[in-house]
Amino acid sequence: MTNVAFLGLGVMGYPMAAHLQKAGHSVTVYNRTTAKAEAWVAEHGGSLATTPKEAANGADFVMSCVGNDDDLRSVCLGSDGAFVGMSAGATFVDHTTVSAKVTKELYLAAKEQNIGFVDAPISGGQAGAENGVLSIMCGGDSEVFDAAVPIMEAYSRICRRIGESGAGQMTKMCNQIAIAGVVQGLSEALHFAEKAGLDGRSVVEVISQGAAGSWQMSNRYQTMLDDHFEHGFAVDWMRKDLGICLDTADDIEASLPLTALVDQFYKDVQKLGGGRWDTSALIKRLRSMG
Repeated sequence: MTNVAFLGLGVMGYPMAAHLQKAGHSVTVYNRTTAKAEAWVAEHGGSLATTPKEAANGADFVMSCVGNDDDLRSVCLGSDGAFVGMSAGATFVDHTTVSAKVTKELYLAAKEQNIGFVDAPISGGQAGAENGVLSIMCGGDSEVFDAAVPIMEAYSRICRRIGESGAGQMTKMCNQIAIAGVVQGLSEALHFAEKAGLDGRSVVEVISQGAAGSWQMSNRYQTMLDDHFEHGFAVDWMRKDLGICLDTADDIEASLPLTALVDQFYKDVQKLGGGRWDTSALIKRLRSMG
């Protein structure tokens, strides 16, 4: 049994923390809204803390899955932050999608306190978290990563170190860049099929078996055709991630013309009131255009 703290019980963190508890670890949870933490403990056992510092006290590993750069800083730093409560030799594993800049900042702050820090953003969506089959892309010191792998195995299908601190976040940016283009292409294909009077399900049944097939096609085409968009990662969060991608691209002089375009398409979806719709709602934009 390992003492583990989990900070952030959103749609991803809630089931991830549950997998840790089921794996036999002793889990203490913290959430900004205490009622969520109370509900988690009532359902899964373990214990709750009222501050990140309290949750991290005595933990061998502290995992986080919060919202953005500022949220991550707030749970790590300050008088109530996790770093204050962590003992030398403990490890902080961050599953939030944030900028590589804040990751490196926190990596250095942790190192000053002899705390390990792994950036470990995740892919696989809510379903992946619930089923314990997330893909985890990591950056950080190799020995710290190696020690953290058995903990992350509780909710992952693959967990791989890509490189030094920040490499995990850079890899997550690649993930989001790839998804953006694929979802737009799928949206256009289904919209085209509708306009052509074709049966969308029959179309996908055929083209999914060839070069056009993708995870997005297999898992989202039916809900897209049914105009249901409550099945995954929200548009608001995708725009946050694509903003990180585009800012980083400027810094490293990478060209992301398609990503920039799809980001604007997601902005259009937000204007339709779809900020909380899942990312496949790009087809709603096309439908709204007639």
